[in-house]
Amino acid sequence: MSLFTAEARDDLHDPAVVDARQRSRRVGWLLLALTLFGLVGLAVLPSPYVIERPGPVFDTLGSVSVEGEELPLIEIPSQPTYDTPGSLSLLTVNVYGNREQAPSWFEVMAAWFDPSQSVVPVEAVFPEGVSTEDRREQSRVDMDNSQQEAIAAAMRAIGEPYESQLRVVDTLPESPAEGVLRSGDTVQSVNGVAVRDVTALRAAIANNGTASPVSLGVIRDGSERLLDVTPVLSEGEDRVPVIGVLVAGEYIFPFEVNIELENVGGPSAGMMFALGIIDKLTEDSLAGGADVAGTGTIAADGTVGSIGGIVQKMHGAVNAGADVFLAPAGNCSEVVGNVPGDLEVFSVATLNEAIEVLQTIAEQGQLSGLTRCER
Repeated sequence: MSLFTAEARDDLHDPAVVDARQRSRRVGWLLLALTLFGLVGLAVLPSPYVIERPGPVFDTLGSVSVEGEELPLIEIPSQPTYDTPGSLSLLTVNVYGNREQAPSWFEVMAAWFDPSQSVVPVEAVFPEGVSTEDRREQSRVDMDNSQQEAIAAAMRAIGEPYESQLRVVDTLPESPAEGVLRSGDTVQSVNGVAVRDVTALRAAIANNGTASPVSLGVIRDGSERLLDVTPVLSEGEDRVPVIGVLVAGEYIFPFEVNIELENVGGPSAGMMFALGIIDKLTEDSLAGGADVAGTGTIAADGTVGSIGGIVQKMHGAVNAGADVFLAPAGNCSEVVGNVPGDLEVFSVATLNEAIEVLQTIAEQGQLSGLTRCER
């Protein structure tokens, strides 16, 4: 035993052993420094991504705070309206990060492991050449149009006639429409076919494609004109033919409908706005007091369109206590396999289908007969 101990002590003074241990210590300190540097980089260095998270939830049958004042989200001052139990909630998505201030790699890694969040390339949300301010303005215009088309769709559903027109708000810099269309122009037709709402205008331009000019019939300063504009493909993931114009749908409704919602943009709340308006004007609750949430764009003819962030919105619905979720039929492929908790998700392609789901729930009918986004 003493020989082993003596030999071991002799090794401590062996130059080769001492040198090996010093090298080992240096390598260890180097690895530690690289690890710390990597952690600092993950925490500080920006990534080429943004993070989508569940945002605030708003009950279209309830109230919201606007500049510190509590107001009905939907108000119809000249018509009898009815308070109903339950909720018809619209969902939002918060986008964390932009081109000017991207999330860190550490934040991106944390989001990857959270099923309620999505990590998407920054160019998918903020295309090259489109500033954050441009995107906000487009989002604001989309929200304004969504509210107007929701009112129009609700009027159509309850049998109230209305008139409409499309007014040019602005053209985007270096777009095909710049220098051709002007603010204040009223768009009457596309390729000789009358258009009366934003959804129809976008569809007509998309159908025209980018190979040939689209002929726009407009009224400018009281005179009719035909203007040719050749569409180009939009930036971002879902590329479609566009001409680079901001257009607002202007409607003349038989009575006033006010929608109050601050700091929320985009068109995805349209269907829930329309359902909220109808429920306010209907003596009986559409859903019989159930807590329902949903999302989807709306056209004046009642067509429900796809939206982004469907997974985050389902998580937002669960967090808000909703039992039922109305999803655009076009988003069902994203819904499957991502439904949180016990949320019941129904697929709807039109406003009438959404109303049918709500009425079936209210009457405690057979939900098995309704179309679902299967898990």
